[in-house]
Amino acid sequence: MDNAIYATLARQSGLMQEMQTVANNIANVSTTGFRREGVIFSEHVANLEGQQESLSMAFAHGRNINTAQGPLAATGGTFDFAIEGEGYFMIETPQGNQLTRAGSFTPSPEGELVTPDGYRLLDNGGGPIFVPPDAKTISLAQDGTLSADGNLLSQVGVYLPSDPNGLVHTGGTRFSIEAGAEPAEGATLLQGYVEESNVNPVSEITRMIEVQRAYEMGQTFLDREDERIRSVISTLSR
Repeated sequence: MDNAIYATLARQSGLMQEMQTVANNIANVSTTGFRREGVIFSEHVANLEGQQESLSMAFAHGRNINTAQGPLAATGGTFDFAIEGEGYFMIETPQGNQLTRAGSFTPSPEGELVTPDGYRLLDNGGGPIFVPPDAKTISLAQDGTLSADGNLLSQVGVYLPSDPNGLVHTGGTRFSIEAGAEPAEGATLLQGYVEESNVNPVSEITRMIEVQRAYEMGQTFLDREDERIRSVISTLSR
């Protein structure tokens, strides 16, 4: 197989991964707290024997997460929280503590604030947050202090990953933090708001069209190379 075919196949594989990523972004354009993702490409250059030129191949070897602030939407919900600035909520999952920007919570039957998936929201000390079931007024201060009927309950934790590049998307709006996390400073919390997805649907659709055209060009090249090889084999076998 020619080196050009190897390089094109590697490119096609990367374009397929990027298409899947773009499609996932578009599917989550309305998902609260979703972070747009992109594909990272790297180039591998190999020296060839003899007088041949070097071979350059591109590989899609990872994803990058866009951490830009998404627009805030007013909901009026008592347990809808949004972070303005850097930082993430920390939640407790079976796979360990994870970070999220999705701030829609509800009290569990035990009175603990949990996500729609049932994962507990953690305070600035890493413990669960309990809300009295008979509380009439719940208020959240901008520094994360949560009060019920004027009595202090807890302080909602806002964290940043210790390694800025250590966020790993584990599904939905959750990110694992293998390198750990530390309290964030300067973030403002808002009650009655949620952060919307930071995906721009117009730019994502534009990118999808670009990727699709690039993939079609690569497929056309492969089809022509296949026809050329078949023609050479047919001619030599006569």
